[in-house]
Amino acid sequence: MLTDAKIKKLPIPPATQKSPDKYSDIQGLQLHVFSTGRKSWYMAYRFEGKQKSYGIGTYPEVSLAEAREKKEDARRLLKKGIDPNALKKVQQKEDAGLNSFQHVALEWYGKKQAAWATSTANKVKRRLEVDLLPYLGERNIAEISAPQLLEVIRRIEDRSVDTAYRALEECGQIFRYGIAIGTNVNDPSSALRGVLTKRHKTHFAAITEPSDAGALLRAIDGFNGTFVVKCALQLAALFFVRPGELRQAKWSEIDFDRAEWRYFVTKTKQDHIVSLSRQALEILRQLHQSTGIYEYVFIGGRDPNRPMSDAAINAALRRMGYDTKTEMTGHGFRAMARTILHERLGMDRDVIEHQLAHRVPDALGGAYNRTRFLDQRKAMMQAWADYLDELKAG
Repeated sequence: MLTDAKIKKLPIPPATQKSPDKYSDIQGLQLHVFSTGRKSWYMAYRFEGKQKSYGIGTYPEVSLAEAREKKEDARRLLKKGIDPNALKKVQQKEDAGLNSFQHVALEWYGKKQAAWATSTANKVKRRLEVDLLPYLGERNIAEISAPQLLEVIRRIEDRSVDTAYRALEECGQIFRYGIAIGTNVNDPSSALRGVLTKRHKTHFAAITEPSDAGALLRAIDGFNGTFVVKCALQLAALFFVRPGELRQAKWSEIDFDRAEWRYFVTKTKQDHIVSLSRQALEILRQLHQSTGIYEYVFIGGRDPNRPMSDAAINAALRRMGYDTKTEMTGHGFRAMARTILHERLGMDRDVIEHQLAHRVPDALGGAYNRTRFLDQRKAMMQAWADYLDELKAG
């Protein structure tokens, strides 16, 4: 146990000594004496199974009595499950004005944005700007409580349960990012699990009966909208890729000689290959005469240097008389192909799932491989195109 008298008599380590001499007081409090003559207070403690050291200050600026008092403050935090070093970082961030929810949220968004598809980044940004920052932005992120967060999320829930869940998930990521960079020590979103209205899993509306699919294909052939959108509808049925992938297809990805469309799936972060049937090649060659001078296969109606709108396919389906909530959506072409290919054409499920660019673990634990089943997939895509012609012919 130290006293002021003992501290004054402590020797200074030689200049060649790199590590300080350590003198223990009580309950983990230590005084470190350096070769420079500096004397600093530290508290040794364990948190979550790790040995740590908490800096309290230098002597004599911080006296023995004050060091013991600060040590007790730190011990009280530990009893509450709070790491005193983490809290110190939060306070330092606060002093620097970097602890607002808005600052942390925008920093988190900036880090994540590059890995997202443009549509995802835009949706997250809008939720931040409209639903979260107006109510939480100026608040100290470390002081936001679960009830305060719930109040904001409830406001969103009144409008859309699904959006509320997404906003809550994003808040959790923001709070956890804040913990990582030292702006807060808690994640209040974790206390809200199970609090929101249970959301019912919904599936995209899709036509899965062959006779109905034939009627849809005939309606597409009779579509009186733009040629670009008509081609997009025809190829949506032949390709059954995600609508966002279809509309952002680029001519540089289309290989007419190899009859392949190769592109990167932003949703699952993987390369994908779509084998082009004779019917698909014919449509693409016709379309190339109209949009081949541009980057995108399906150019935008207002700006040919941008891709077709993400709402174009569903708008066209509605124009043809289909209810996109209950009958058919752009995403529904995937379910249509998945169902009919297996149930009516007897195609292997693994081959279908690989063509859908789904992750399908194999017996060895492997996941999606863009070239796996490629020959079978090529044959399947031609068989699918031929079958659609039969359905269309009635």
